[in-house]
Amino acid sequence: MNVEEDIKTILANTLSLGNRKASLTTDTPLLGNIPELDSMAVISVITAIQDHYGISIDDDEFSQEMFLTLGNLCSFVQQKLN
Repeated sequence: MNVEEDIKTILANTLSLGNRKASLTTDTPLLGNIPELDSMAVISVITAIQDHYGISIDDDEFSQEMFLTLGNLCSFVQQKLN
């Protein structure tokens, strides 16, 4: 399982990023950098992650830090899977 690739695909599909998916790296800033990632899109991304991995993410686990970079989001998901 490649969490980074999975999360890139989830972001690309949920936000309709198209070929911009290829430019995403672990250092890519998310909030404030990807215009499509607004507050409603964050909920859609979280829902897609939960569905894909069969995990539950509680409201109190949400933080701005989680969406600072792709790497942060991947680390959070990896911790949930462990």
